[in-house]
Amino acid sequence: MLAGPILLYDGDCAFCRTWVSRLERIDHAGAIRCIPTAQRRQIEELPPISDADLDRAMHLVTADGEILLGARSAPEILRHLPRWRWLRGVFAVPGVPYAADRVYSAIAKRRHRLGCGSDRCRMGQT
Repeated sequence: MLAGPILLYDGDCAFCRTWVSRLERIDHAGAIRCIPTAQRRQIEELPPISDADLDRAMHLVTADGEILLGARSAPEILRHLPRWRWLRGVFAVPGVPYAADRVYSAIAKRRHRLGCGSDRCRMGQT
């Protein structure tokens, strides 16, 4: 079991780092620990996640070990942000989770065009 949720993200991607930085600014209590995927092996309690899976989406690992990918992690992230908790209800609206997944996937696939900045992204290998 983890002490709290851990968000795994592409630390080589400037676009990803920008959004993680925004999350950290609104997470006043520091409830969500944000870790670049390259450093994940330093946390023994994390379940194994393949590099290929981590390249496709951010992963939120909850305290009980559940793994939520991409947009599916949003309601759980919001649960830990008191001022933003009310937004969780949006994900209960039929169709919103599906649409959020599609939007997240489209952005993740094109992050190299949105300011990723890493060599991998410049080569189009995301």
